[in-house]
Amino acid sequence: MKVAVVGATGLVGSKMLQVLEERNFPISKLLLVASERSVGKTIKFRGKRHKIISMTDAISKKPQVAIFSAGGSVSKEWAPHFAEVGTVVIDNSSAWRMDPDKKLVVPEVNAGVLTKKDKIIANPNCSTIQMVVALKPLHDKYKIKRIVVSTYQSVTGTGVKAVTQMMNERKGKTGERAYPYQIDLNVLPHIDSFTENGYTKEEMKMVNETKKIMGDDGIRVTATTVRVPVIGGHSEAVNVEFERDFDLAEVRHLLASAPGVVLTDNPSELEYPMPLFAHDKDDVFVGRLRRDESQPNTLNMWIVSDNLRKGAATNAIQIAEYLLEQGILKLKVKKAVAAL
Repeated sequence: MKVAVVGATGLVGSKMLQVLEERNFPISKLLLVASERSVGKTIKFRGKRHKIISMTDAISKKPQVAIFSAGGSVSKEWAPHFAEVGTVVIDNSSAWRMDPDKKLVVPEVNAGVLTKKDKIIANPNCSTIQMVVALKPLHDKYKIKRIVVSTYQSVTGTGVKAVTQMMNERKGKTGERAYPYQIDLNVLPHIDSFTENGYTKEEMKMVNETKKIMGDDGIRVTATTVRVPVIGGHSEAVNVEFERDFDLAEVRHLLASAPGVVLTDNPSELEYPMPLFAHDKDDVFVGRLRRDESQPNTLNMWIVSDNLRKGAATNAIQIAEYLLEQGILKLKVKKAVAAL
């Protein structure tokens, strides 16, 4: 299988290559694509050096799948060109997420919506992914009415420049800045740009994407997204109101049995999810489960996941794995011709 990774030199692109290697995704030819200034440089994958090529070169080779992490404008321009030559594009930007003709997919939640006709598939926002993975089994059982979520998001969600800014501040050095304010020893209640309603784009992504992924426009969602000086993953405090009452023991059983979820909920032993333990893992960790005593049928929970892995790279590759399992992506097998 020919696989293209577009945006291969970025934080998420690098993580995609790591996850592809770890999960032993079948690749006969790897096509690495990055900006024009990176063309000709090499990246190591499975013990070999691979040259970075241009977008047009990658399209001419007609890969079966292209995994994009190069920003919305790049995806809008180039993803359709890959699709035109038969490539399935799995895009990590926000470019296609709310397009009514494109599927927005978290495999543990709604992989079944995918068909052979889908040539551009959207990977959701990192903070949305981890939340819906944890909420899906509870929605199926109790039906969600309303979600109130506050996030504590890692600087890695912004990129290399943000990590560098935080580390420079920690060392007392000056340098290039990703944020308008200091991030070390601080929190910023501001992720992405502000919209007319006073919410940020990141907050509205969580509102709109949750409804689309869950397939339920009746779910009410309100979000506050916050950047914190952390590397390793995003954390979320989630307050969820259900239509039906729940039993906490049953909630724990549902979560412990859910695909992609690790229940870490033992406060008597000080065991709860943290970015420190989620770092470089693919799971969504859930804990601090407790009934909201201020109103009926409402649960408080704490959700943590590595935003570069399950929140981006791993989710995209899991989509490709699902397409392969379902025969939507097909391996090309060279048949040996028997000598007469």
